Amino acid sequence: MTTLYYTYIFIMGLLLGSFYNVVGLRIPKGESIIQPRSHCPKCQRDLTALDLIPVLSYFLLKGKCSGCGSRISPIYPIIEVGTAALFTITPWLVGWSKELLIAWVLISLLVIIFISDLHYMIIPDKVLLFFGLLIVLLRLLWVPLDPWWDGFLGAVIGFTLLLSIAIVSKGGMGGGDIKLFAVLGLVLGWKGVFLAFFFSAFYGAIMGGVGMLLGKVKRGQPFPFGPAIVLGSLTTYFFGEKIMLWYVTIILQ
Repeated sequence: MTTLYYTYIFIMGLLLGSFYNVVGLRIPKGESIIQPRSHCPKCQRDLTALDLIPVLSYFLLKGKCSGCGSRISPIYPIIEVGTAALFTITPWLVGWSKELLIAWVLISLLVIIFISDLHYMIIPDKVLLFFGLLIVLLRLLWVPLDPWWDGFLGAVIGFTLLLSIAIVSKGGMGGGDIKLFAVLGLVLGWKGVFLAFFFSAFYGAIMGGVGMLLGKVKRGQPFPFGPAIVLGSLTTYFFGEKIMLWYVTIILQ
């Protein structure tokens, strides 16, 4: 029965990953996520059911549009598999508890942010507002942090911390990043939001360094920080308490 549960979650993750691709690509452009139908960005051909099977379609079509033959970005199946994998391992990491819903909501937010920031360097306000309100309701009515105000303090600290950095660096931090950390604070609490920022900066430095070595990032030019925030937030959410406990243990030895 457990295998059946995990299989169902994986399939749902694939389907949601496909939907989050649409959300992350359309919302920043002010487009509806319902209309028009999914279509090839090159030839504008409406995609058929065969074109829309998560992951499988990419390989059946050999990574090309069946209409015009233009290349399909591998980011689509990667997002689908990544979302499915995250959804599937979450019950194992947080347990079959009320917190599971919070975890899946957080993953959903981060996947959409990853897509939109990677493509457009934009973190849409509409996405942040929707998930922010949803998380507030869940933290108040479903599974509050202990103490209950921890998430709200985390939101204030997350917003203030990033805003301060943006002011000091004179625009080195985008407005979307600032508001995203406010939402993350609701989930992670005030301690977690500090740790998430540390890991985000760490991952961002690695990404920037690798990007410069590959010639994809130039010194002094902005690059999407959202993917680093996604990795930093997931690291903190799933492993933050263990990491802090390990650190305190090392310090006290």
